[in-house]
Amino acid sequence: MNNDSTGIASNSVLPRPSRACALVVGGGTMGADVALVLARAGCGTIVLEPGEARRQSLNAYFTSGLRKLGVEHRRERIATCASADDVDWSAIDIVIECIPEKLAPKQALFADLVRRARPDTLLCSNSSSFPISAIGEGLDTAERMLGLHFFMPAHLVPLVEVVLGARSSAPLADALSDFMRGCGMVPVLVRKDLPGFLANRLQHALAREAFALIDAGVASAEDVDAAVRFGFGFRFLAAGPVLQRDHAGIDVHCPAAATMYPSLAANTVPARALTERYAAGKYGMKSGEGFYKWTQESIAAERERYDNLLMAGLRLLAPELPPIDDE
Repeated sequence: MNNDSTGIASNSVLPRPSRACALVVGGGTMGADVALVLARAGCGTIVLEPGEARRQSLNAYFTSGLRKLGVEHRRERIATCASADDVDWSAIDIVIECIPEKLAPKQALFADLVRRARPDTLLCSNSSSFPISAIGEGLDTAERMLGLHFFMPAHLVPLVEVVLGARSSAPLADALSDFMRGCGMVPVLVRKDLPGFLANRLQHALAREAFALIDAGVASAEDVDAAVRFGFGFRFLAAGPVLQRDHAGIDVHCPAAATMYPSLAANTVPARALTERYAAGKYGMKSGEGFYKWTQESIAAERERYDNLLMAGLRLLAPELPPIDDE
């Protein structure tokens, strides 16, 4: 096996999920769901969560989550630990960082990972806002550092973004994409480390127009949601915006775009509908009010409805999803 000057194997590849061992750093909402993704495919998974109360609560969450996914027998594939000192680093093939969105702690963590992990271990960040180039700035072996961005809830939303930083290895990104396919996920390769990567840029472009329409009094929040869910958003399960143009006809959409684009929102700051709620501490479910009012009962009911619809969508998409490699 030939090594480059950084000590990383130039032809290094990840084992198939069922033969790999992964470390998820951070057992919050996202980290816990990423662990479910890995364990579902038979990947040995360790969740490093220093908070004792949260760590204890993960046991029941993993049991329930894997049961709902129909792979309760995979429960033994997930373990937890409280400290990096408890990890057998010689066994870890991939690390997925899922700690809170603050750059300095992420940089400190990656500096520690470089010291602890094998030279060929892939070091990945689930950050939705910080480029992997910034997280790994100044560190040796940045070639093996990649963005690996999941979407909440990670075990129910199949998409995952594999993001190349300025120094990331393209062959390792391909290997990571293959690994995620083996976990039953749909990876997309993001070749430039832009803020928001791919899916969030598309999502925020839509959101910018949606909130601009609310600010302008064109439609209510409820009607904006309905327009997306029961209109063009309903079609997104079957076809993305590019394929949809072929369905409907580019001869229809190109002239329509020429008519609408000049009046679309081009705001460079968040809409008033967002900033006013943010300033007032109205963050949504976590504070009891956002665009809608929430109680503990309504939150529980909404999350059940939401998860059930996502599960139904997964069943519909099953023929198009990669098969889980759990051999």
